[in-house]
Amino acid sequence: DAQAQYNLGIMYDHGQGVRQDYAEAAKWYRLAADQGGAQAQYNLGVMYENGRGVKQDYVEAMKWYRLAADQGYAQAQYNLGIMYDNGQGVKQDKRKAKEWFGKACDNQYQKGCDNYKRLNEQGY
Repeated sequence: DAQAQYNLGIMYDHGQGVRQDYAEAAKWYRLAADQGGAQAQYNLGVMYENGRGVKQDYVEAMKWYRLAADQGYAQAQYNLGIMYDNGQGVKQDKRKAKEWFGKACDNQYQKGCDNYKRLNEQGY
């Protein structure tokens, strides 16, 4: 059950009722993410971006963020914008960053709106 797997990932990630174990959290997130769970995909992306429980890998983070973002998950859309804005795991591309920030903004994620506005003011 993907939701149960995601919940176990949260518990290990935050040490809720179990000893905190990022590698174990990543394992459970991956099981849920492989079944299409957007929140699990996003959380796995965060773990790869930060090297928590897995080896840091921006390309792998982008992959998981993209899967969640394509499902309309606003935080993943925002994080994709950040990755394009900074050139992490992908060639820096301010226009693509603005596009992803715009999608996050459309999904009511204020940081996406703020960054969309910033890039728009910079002429992107």
